[in-house]
Amino acid sequence: MIRIIISGGGTGGHVFPAIAIANALKAKVRDIDILFIGAKGRLEMEKVPAAGYRIEGLTISGFQRQLTLKNLSFPFKLFGSLVKARSIINDFKPDVVVGVGGYASGPTLRIATRQGIPTLIQEQNSFPGFTNRVLGKRVDKICVAYPDLDKYFPKEKLVITGNPIRQDLTNLEGKEKEGLEHFSIHGGCKVVLVIGGSLGAGTINKAVKSWIEKDVSLQNIQLIWQTGKNYFEAIKTELSAKDCRLPTADCRLLPFIDRMDLAYAVADIIVSRAGAIAISELCMVGKPVILVPSPNVAEDHQTRNAKALVSRKAALMVKDSDAEAMLGTSIRELLSDQDLHNELRQNIRKMAVPDAAVKIAEEILKLIPPNKKDDILFFSPGKGGTGDGG
Repeated sequence: MIRIIISGGGTGGHVFPAIAIANALKAKVRDIDILFIGAKGRLEMEKVPAAGYRIEGLTISGFQRQLTLKNLSFPFKLFGSLVKARSIINDFKPDVVVGVGGYASGPTLRIATRQGIPTLIQEQNSFPGFTNRVLGKRVDKICVAYPDLDKYFPKEKLVITGNPIRQDLTNLEGKEKEGLEHFSIHGGCKVVLVIGGSLGAGTINKAVKSWIEKDVSLQNIQLIWQTGKNYFEAIKTELSAKDCRLPTADCRLLPFIDRMDLAYAVADIIVSRAGAIAISELCMVGKPVILVPSPNVAEDHQTRNAKALVSRKAALMVKDSDAEAMLGTSIRELLSDQDLHNELRQNIRKMAVPDAAVKIAEEILKLIPPNKKDDILFFSPGKGGTGDGG
């Protein structure tokens, strides 16, 4: 039996890639036990069990960069999380520990490296966060999505794998009809998909609301709008109370989209934040996209991510500070410019990396200690696992 711990989460950008890696491992190895470690109260505590995997929670949160009373509790939460992570690791006895970023990743990988357990981290961005930069000195392998990260990490540990994405996004062909039925959308209309991340994006929500309240020519447009659960009720109330120019029947307002594959399949254009995993998914989907990078992330890495696409004419970008004034106009112009639509679609598809989760799974298995190598029972070629959780 091979035992793997996968740690991290916090947002869909960490949770879903972690699940993709777990599924890739299960599709390769017959006898494997995978345990997740996440942060209590975060998205992973819901989505990981839904995918069929066990998860343990740490009481950990991020350190606020601004002066705040919340920081007073951080040392106590960190100490408690280190103790809990040590207990979980000692009980589970993993062969390899994997970190995918997020609050729980730091304490878990810190304990694993102290105990000499083989470790791997997956860095999503072109500019690594502080925790991964620190962990990079201690772990055995670092899987990255961008070249030239040897300025932050030891070069001999780096493997370029791309970012893992959900398996159901790797092939959307033939899903459009199912998507139209799922979202109750009638054909013949342009579909605009708005996704501000799993938790929502206040700026994007405000900009879209302003657009659909002011635009006088919204005929033949349908909107699928993931608001995030924190914004859903307020936006729903505000839209119903005002003279919205987009009929309610043409607006699918949702706190969270469970079938993102179907949403991508029916979309003509997409409005999104510029998180690393979101961009990896968008490259695979191959639809025209308008990126609105979040300014509320470390080292402004979302702007760096977005510019990497814009420089290749693979996406449009609207600054967060300009979104309320410019996003609606950008949506309207993209919908009406078929040549630009085609150019963006073709160029973004060139940046897709479809097998990143498989590559990362292979790197994880390479770290299995020599005395356990004989325990790895691979599936025969063409007879892999189902990819479901276990």
